[in-house]
Amino acid sequence: MTDTFHYLGEPALLFGNGQTAEDPHDGLALFGPAESCAQLPKHVVMGTPEGLALWKSWCDDLNSPAACVDEDRHRAWPPYPGFDVAFGTRWPSPIRNYEVDAQALSEASRKSDKYERAYAVTGLFMQAIERTIKLDAKPALAICIVPDEVYENCHPNSSVALDERSDTQRTRKEKKFLDQALFDRKHGQTRMFDDADDNVAAAIGNIDAYEQALGLSPDFRRQLKARMMAHDLPVQIIREATLRVSAQVRNGEKGTNPLSDRLWNFSTALYYKCGAKPWKTPWAREGVCYVGLAYKITEDGRQACCAAQMFLDSGDGVVFVGEFGPWYSKERGEFHLPPEKAEALLRGTIATYNQEHGLPLKEIFLHAHSGIDIDEYQGFLNACPPGVKLTAIRVRQDSQGLRLYRYDTHPDATKRGQQPVQRGIFWQRSANHGLLFTNGFKARIATYDGFEVPVPLEITLQHGEGDILEIAKDILGLTKLNYNACQLGEGRPITIKYSDRVGEILLANRGVSPDKWKPNFKYYI
Repeated sequence: MTDTFHYLGEPALLFGNGQTAEDPHDGLALFGPAESCAQLPKHVVMGTPEGLALWKSWCDDLNSPAACVDEDRHRAWPPYPGFDVAFGTRWPSPIRNYEVDAQALSEASRKSDKYERAYAVTGLFMQAIERTIKLDAKPALAICIVPDEVYENCHPNSSVALDERSDTQRTRKEKKFLDQALFDRKHGQTRMFDDADDNVAAAIGNIDAYEQALGLSPDFRRQLKARMMAHDLPVQIIREATLRVSAQVRNGEKGTNPLSDRLWNFSTALYYKCGAKPWKTPWAREGVCYVGLAYKITEDGRQACCAAQMFLDSGDGVVFVGEFGPWYSKERGEFHLPPEKAEALLRGTIATYNQEHGLPLKEIFLHAHSGIDIDEYQGFLNACPPGVKLTAIRVRQDSQGLRLYRYDTHPDATKRGQQPVQRGIFWQRSANHGLLFTNGFKARIATYDGFEVPVPLEITLQHGEGDILEIAKDILGLTKLNYNACQLGEGRPITIKYSDRVGEILLANRGVSPDKWKPNFKYYI
C-alpha cells in the first residue's frame, strides 16, 4: 500500500462526574479527579530540620493557588488552583515528621565507596521509617525530602572529591582482601581475618554490611524505593532545592520552572500514590490490557532482569518480576526470552492481575522495545487463558529515521517547512507498520514545547491480528497515563517509558528478597 497520513487527534481523559478533557490541567481544575477521595489517607514526612521546615511552607503552597505573573505564559504553564479545587480535598498535615540528622546524612553521602554511600544514606531514612511500626494508624505514603548534597553524591556515576570525603579510601591491599573474602563467601567458604594483619582487618570493618551494600543499588532513589516495599509504603522523593521557592519561581519568570508547574506535577503524583487516580481513559476498551516488557542488563553484561508491566483500561498498573538470565544478545542488540520463560512471565503477570482485580480479560497487547520473535511469542501465547487474544507490537523511537515538517507560508522562503507536525500524526507505511508523532505542535498550548526535531515512535505489528491504526490510537492514549506528572502527553507510552525505571529498581537491588516486591505500579515511579 502507499504511504497514508492520519491525524489521530488528542485523546480525551475522563475526570469527575463523567466529564472529559484533553489536558489534565483543564480536567482537574474544571471537574476534579476521576476517583474522588473525601479524605486522603495518612502520610509521614522525613528529612533534615531544614527539609522539614521547607516542607511546611510547601504544604501551604499546595493548598493555595499559584500562577505566572505574565498572563501570556498561562497557556504553556496553566495556573494551579490549589489542591482542594483540583482534587476536592485539602492536602493534610502529616501524622509524623521524622527528623534525620543532617550531619550524619552529609557524612554518609561523602563516603568514598558509591555502594556504601547509598547504603548508609538510605539506612538513615529507613531508621525513620521503622518508627512508623509504633503508630496506631499505618500511613499510606512516605515523603522523603532529600538534601541537594545527597542528590548530587548518590547517583551511580557520582564521585566525591578527595578533600570532601568523610572516610579514607581503601588501599589496593584492602580491596584485594575484601574482594577475595566476598568471592569465598559466594562459593560457600568461610573466610576470617586470620590471614590479614590487624590494620587491614580494622580498615575493612564490617564485611557483612559491605556485602549487603553490594547487593543494593548505588543509586539512593532506586534503593530507597526497593527497601521501602518491605514496609508496604510507596515513597515520594523530593529535593530540598525544589522546595526552595524564589520570587522568580513563584512569579513564573522566564528561565525558571514555575511554581504552578511544580505544584501540578507534585500534587498529581501524591494523589495517585495515596491510592486514587486523577484521571482515567474513556477510550480504552473493556477487558483489554497493555503489557510492557521491561529488561535491564547487569553491569558485567552477563545477565538481565525481566519484568512485565500491565496497564488496564481503568488506568491501574501491575508489575510482575521475572527471572535473571542471559536474555540479552550482543549480536542482535536485543533482549529475548526462551519460550518457557516468556510463558512463565506472562502467566505470572496474569495471575497477579487476577489477584488484584479479577475481571475477565479479552485481549492483551504486548509492547516491547526489542521486539518479540516467533518462539518467544508462542511462549507468551501459551500463557493466555482460552479465548484471550494476544497481539505483539514493537514500539521504539525511530532516532535515525525519517522526519516530517509542517508546511507554512513564512514570508522568508528559506525558513519555510521548519516547524514540526502536530502531535498525533500517524504516518502509516504499510498494513503492519507506521510512524507515530507523539511529540510536535500542540494546539492546547499553541506551540511545540521541545528543543529538537520530534522523534517519532516506530510501531510494528509483529505477531497476532490487529488494526495498525487502532493500535496507534491506543499507544497515543497511553502517552497520557503518566501519573507522576501533569502533562498533556509524553513522547513514549507508559508501557515503554517506565520499562527502564522498573528494570533499574529490580535489577540494581538483587539483595532485596523477591517476596518483598510489590505488584502495584505506584511503588516504582
